[in-house]
Amino acid sequence: MYSKKTIDKTLSCKSLTKKQKTDRLLEIDARQYTNLGTDSTTEEKATVKENSLYIYETIKKIDLRLGKTLLYNG
Repeated sequence: MYSKKTIDKTLSCKSLTKKQKTDRLLEIDARQYTNLGTDSTTEEKATVKENSLYIYETIKKIDLRLGKTLLYNG
C-alpha cells in the first residue's frame, strides 16, 4: 500500500508535467486495487478506498475537471 506521503511527493515533484503527475497517481491507485485479493482484510480494503479518495482529491488539484469526474463518478 502507498502512503499519503508518497502521493504528496508525487504532487510536489517539480520535474514532472501535470500529465505525468496525473498518470503516476492513477497508476498508484490501480496498483492498490490490483494488490487487493480475496484474502485482503476489511481494514486493508478500507485503507485502499481512503487512499483512492485522497488520490482523486490530489488529482483535482492538478486537473479540476478530471478530479471532479473521478470523485463523483468513481
